Amino acid sequence: MSTGQLHLKYRQRGVALLIVLWVLVLLTLVSGTLALLAKAENIEARTLFDDARARMGALGGIQRAVFEMRNPDLETKWIPDGRPYVFRLGEAEVSVAITDETGKLDLNSSTEDAKLNLLVGHGMDPVAAQALVDAIEDWKDPDDFVRPNGAEEGEYASAGLSWAPPNAAFATVEELQQVLGMSYQLYTQIEPALTVFSGRAEINPAFAPIEALRGLPEIDLDTAQNLILQRQQFDGTNIQPIDMPDGSVAVAQGGGLTFTVLSKATLNNGAWTQVEGTFRLGTDLLGRPYRIVRWAEGVSE
Repeated sequence: MSTGQLHLKYRQRGVALLIVLWVLVLLTLVSGTLALLAKAENIEARTLFDDARARMGALGGIQRAVFEMRNPDLETKWIPDGRPYVFRLGEAEVSVAITDETGKLDLNSSTEDAKLNLLVGHGMDPVAAQALVDAIEDWKDPDDFVRPNGAEEGEYASAGLSWAPPNAAFATVEELQQVLGMSYQLYTQIEPALTVFSGRAEINPAFAPIEALRGLPEIDLDTAQNLILQRQQFDGTNIQPIDMPDGSVAVAQGGGLTFTVLSKATLNNGAWTQVEGTFRLGTDLLGRPYRIVRWAEGVSE
């Protein structure tokens, strides 16, 4: 065999070796990618499974809350003032907080003074607060007359907005965000204090969340926190009246039939889900013991 033939043979072997090495590299990359994909799919499947288990736990908390609100025994019945009730349900720890909607300010039936006090209680300037109250009233009243500091269709058009007051009651609390003068920051501050389900002119401080308490006379943040601590010292066996700063008395009885329930389920591995629903008790024409009037999933803490 000549020298040229030997060199050609060695070159062919070298090329074959490089090809084998590249094939091995590609196979390693492919197998590694498949392993990563399998691991990712396993993690995703586990996450979905955990989410489903946590959601079932949270839904179980909702059902338990409805059951407790229908409990005729006042001594063992849960108190719907926002306090947490914690229990185990399968593999989940469930925390349930129930708030009687009478403890919130009704956008449709509350007085103008009550709305004004809520806005001022959350730090709004009284003049600006009165203008916003006028705009809220113009939003829901049945006429097109503009209140002194309010807003009807012309004011919304001048502000470059594509909507106008419907001149009808608020259907949801979220609708308040469309009222001229309502900022998102202010809305997030007062939203927990609001409802469209109580039908009352004033809030019931025995069930009011801290955001609603701040809208009551002579109550600042510290006072509101102390009132909540005071009322949560009582359970169904020893409910006592609570003296308010203005001389009135709050009693955790005589609430309404509509409740908001926030249920959070946490698994042993830390996975959790929250579900929130508003329910109205009372048998309807179909014989159901309650009906859902508002529902939200994936709510943040």
